[in-house]
Amino acid sequence: MRLVNRLLGRRSDRAPYAIFGGIAADAYKTRSLRSRLMPVPIPEQLVLPLSQNLGVDAVAIVEAGDLVQKFQLLAEADEPSSVALHAPTSGLVSSISNATVADEFGSQRLCIHLQSDGEDRAIETVPEADYRALDHLQLLERIERAGICGLGGAGFPSAQKLSLGMKSGIDLLIINAVECEPFISADEALIRERGASVVVGAEILKSACLASNCIIVLQEDRADAIEALKKALENSSIELMTLAAGYPVGGEKQIIQAVTGMEVPSHAYPASIGVLVFNAGTAYAVYKAIADGEPCVSRITTLTGAPLQTPKNFETLIGTSVSFLFDLCGIDTTRHTGTIVGGSLMGIQLLTLDVPVMKTSNCLIAMSAAEFPPDEPELACIRCGFCAEACPARLLPQQLYAFSRAHDHEQNLAHGLFDCIECGACAYVCPSHIPLVQYYRSSKAEIRAQQRRQLQSQHWQRQFQQHQYRIKKQQDEAPHQISGDAVGPVKDDEPAKKNRSREDGDKTEAAVFSRERAKREIAEAVARVRARKAGHIASPRTDAESDG
Repeated sequence: MRLVNRLLGRRSDRAPYAIFGGIAADAYKTRSLRSRLMPVPIPEQLVLPLSQNLGVDAVAIVEAGDLVQKFQLLAEADEPSSVALHAPTSGLVSSISNATVADEFGSQRLCIHLQSDGEDRAIETVPEADYRALDHLQLLERIERAGICGLGGAGFPSAQKLSLGMKSGIDLLIINAVECEPFISADEALIRERGASVVVGAEILKSACLASNCIIVLQEDRADAIEALKKALENSSIELMTLAAGYPVGGEKQIIQAVTGMEVPSHAYPASIGVLVFNAGTAYAVYKAIADGEPCVSRITTLTGAPLQTPKNFETLIGTSVSFLFDLCGIDTTRHTGTIVGGSLMGIQLLTLDVPVMKTSNCLIAMSAAEFPPDEPELACIRCGFCAEACPARLLPQQLYAFSRAHDHEQNLAHGLFDCIECGACAYVCPSHIPLVQYYRSSKAEIRAQQRRQLQSQHWQRQFQQHQYRIKKQQDEAPHQISGDAVGPVKDDEPAKKNRSREDGDKTEAAVFSRERAKREIAEAVARVRARKAGHIASPRTDAESDG
């Protein structure tokens, strides 16, 4: 029995362990939870990026001009880090071209542009009445075909994560519904209204990764969601745990520590200690993929912020533009100062509203000056230590800040820069208003770029060495081949040997002839020079003078 299993077996009360650091931030969730989950009307245009996560692009299998139906496969995942893409509605593929996507740089990525026909015609799906009739490999295959990725974080492909977990052996599956970051309420709304489906999705995930135990974790102040989950768990082996409100208790490593008391080692994955963590939205997507046979074409997205007249949680089609969603809620443009995708602490600010919702877009915040006042000017670090007290990863933010400003990548790596989860707790408590996370992100980007250059240099060096080796090998083999031809009389080779001897003789005669001709030409030239000197033959200059 693994250590996780032993720890869980001893703690029958399931009281959470204490975790280090963190902050108490205002929630800003009440307004978006006033109404029920709402479906989004079908937009006229959907823009579907071929890359829905941090992985490589899926490969489009449709072309411009194709008519497609809802749930039809549009792009295949041919790499472990990519996810399949399906049509959220029926319509015409107008083009496959670059479009701006929802990131802080306003990057252009290859997208499928789908012109909807408003009919929402769907292909036939294959629901599974009893998921227990499928073994774990069949479940993995269906989850992969459905194009499901982590809907609460970086969007790692769920089937790949399950497969890697099975190889390590999983004792505990955690369904993360903590949703500790301000403004985001998508998971709470989902569990409040569709808790039974989330529980079935968790059971499917448990079967798929062969986990021994499963726990759904929420914050203790989510009364409606907790009540809905308790009803849904009455006949299930899955357990419920609540954590004290705080940030970032919902981080992957933090929630593992709170549930098990164990820390994930540096540069390691949770599977290395027998734990897998999935978001509640991911569990719901798995439920729909197996129970309803529907691929992932939509997600629950929170729309909130003071400029919105009716903030709420929408079941949003992938590819819907941010501007379309804000118009649905009614936006006061005079108060709108910017837009964040994600939470207020870890989210990124968009450069434009003409970007599509992706599978990882869990929240869209319309910023206002009241909720997001202008940044204070950055001051010098006073070494107060507040950042170190707030850091949940037990790092030294002051030192990382100093090394980042000095571009000292070696020291940054030695002090665990890549263990930083970029939660923003350090910047939140900093009295000098230093944007610490921005410095850390910049340093990480520089280090990754440097590592890519080193790998590329090593690659070309290996290529050059291999080329040199092949040349040397050919040169070394050439004399042996010639000497090998002369050893041992082989009857069939006699004509070839005679031909080679004749050719060698011809070459020798040609070489001798060339030398003799060169000697004659040199002797003739010397004779002409002597003749000029003796006055027997006039030079060109002498002839010209005599003509004058």
